[in-house]
Amino acid sequence: MAVLTLRLDEQTDRKLRRLAKESERPKSYFIKKALELYLQEYEDYQIALARRADRDDDILTLAQVRKALGI
Repeated sequence: MAVLTLRLDEQTDRKLRRLAKESERPKSYFIKKALELYLQEYEDYQIALARRADRDDDILTLAQVRKALGI
């Protein structure tokens, strides 16, 4: 497993310390979870951008999706 060092401003560090104390989990747990979530969201965003740029990929309106799902 890799080790990462980072600098946090006081306010962010204070929030992170409070969360860690209240949950009885280490600060690294929340940093890791936040980074995992961010990377997944970023990956999803990149996929969406690529699909949007693909002229052969159909873009459906919400009404079309609802109709296709029967809702």
